[in-house]
Amino acid sequence: MSTPARPPAGRRLPRQFAALAGIAAVLAALCLISIAVGARSMPLGHVLGALFDPGRAPEDELAIVRGLRIPRTALGLLAGASIGLAGALMQGLTRNPLADPGLLGVSAGASFGIVAAVALLHVSDFYGYVWFAIAGAVAASAVVYVLGGLGQGGATPVKLALAGVGVTFFLGSLTSAIVLSSQAALDRYRFWSAGSLAGQEAGTLWRVAPFLLVGIVVALSIAPALNSLALGDRMARALGRRVGLVRVTGALAVTLLAAASTAVTGPIVFVGLVVPHLVRLITGPDYRLLLPFTLVVSPVLLLAADILGRVVVRPGEMQVGVIVAFLGAPFFIALVRRRSVAEL
Repeated sequence: MSTPARPPAGRRLPRQFAALAGIAAVLAALCLISIAVGARSMPLGHVLGALFDPGRAPEDELAIVRGLRIPRTALGLLAGASIGLAGALMQGLTRNPLADPGLLGVSAGASFGIVAAVALLHVSDFYGYVWFAIAGAVAASAVVYVLGGLGQGGATPVKLALAGVGVTFFLGSLTSAIVLSSQAALDRYRFWSAGSLAGQEAGTLWRVAPFLLVGIVVALSIAPALNSLALGDRMARALGRRVGLVRVTGALAVTLLAAASTAVTGPIVFVGLVVPHLVRLITGPDYRLLLPFTLVVSPVLLLAADILGRVVVRPGEMQVGVIVAFLGAPFFIALVRRRSVAEL
């Protein structure tokens, strides 16, 4: 039986852009739901009044909508886009379908950097410990690449994944030891150890936004080079790509995206692993489409999980990191059971 031919690329593009428009509409709806849903029940009309006619809205409702829910939703948009984009970048740079900031030690390194800064240097300001988060992420990723490159065959996907798991567990144990011996670190660690969008003010969003926006711009700029890397280093060099520069630039983007988002939300895993694979079902392997689609789809998953966490145990809430892990774990298990996980 013959295999049906794939539609030409020119015919696929309108379908892909139509899918992107549909996903953007879903994201807009989720943003509205995220602003409307919370511990305090508010009629939708009151929520819309606080959004578009703040002069007539009661002060308490105005404070809830504009002071808490809008910054939380905006943080979900930025953090979701950043985490998903970091995962797609790592998969492209390593040609490893299991690559993810949480699986290759980047998030664990950022977490350790923050806890160490709070406990050992008594850093309490975001602009203080975000640099330690970035330094920890850089150090962890460097160790993973060194360990994964040892032995015959160099840095294979399986060796990188195993090295990442080892470094993550090692840094996790050090982080636990520090928080058990420092009350200040423990107090800070409680808010983001499971990954959460709650408790962040608008000022925090403005502080973290420059790091994330720079990382997003850098990531999108190397999309064509990632297509060349997918053909192998030799072919990429033959096409005129400076492979070393591309990898360093990509590592810089991943570090900014993963470290800055971890500094605010805590380590949220599986978004960077799951979303790029879902997006490939729409875009195929072309990173010029894959990265922009990931930028839109990732916040959909994160905001949906955050809304679900606010609904299932209402009037309390379950951290978004727990919900995302619950949703992403079955997909991860199915992924590693496939025979095609050797490399992208």
